[in-house]
Amino acid sequence: MSELPTQTYRVTRADLVRYAGASGDFNPIHWSDRVAAEVGLPGVIAHGMLTMALAGRAVSVWAGRVDAITEFGVRFARPVVVPDDAVGAEISVAGMVKGIVDGGLTRIDLTVTCCGERVLAQARAFVRLPGDTGAGA
Repeated sequence: MSELPTQTYRVTRADLVRYAGASGDFNPIHWSDRVAAEVGLPGVIAHGMLTMALAGRAVSVWAGRVDAITEFGVRFARPVVVPDDAVGAEISVAGMVKGIVDGGLTRIDLTVTCCGERVLAQARAFVRLPGDTGAGA
């Protein structure tokens, strides 16, 4: 089995604003420290789908193209707290090729962390790599 190179992405409050505009998700837990605290969060958090998208980006970079991903799923394990500073939060995505499954797809298990804590659980992607014929393995 082969290990994928770890990819790191920085998320700032400005990124949250841009993502809110693109996604239409203006929930105040993604921009207001006061509201985040009122609902029991440790601070403003990144959109879960943004975190998932960054993990997907890591897979597509490794695979060499976005359309190589045929299936992708995660469970949200813990929020990514994004401080109100110029540094933001750092999300690391590591992967391990677990083998070829029926249909000739390559299974990749991901480890997605922030501040040393796993933020996505059961993160798994299936990709069709160049040269895959689609025949069962």
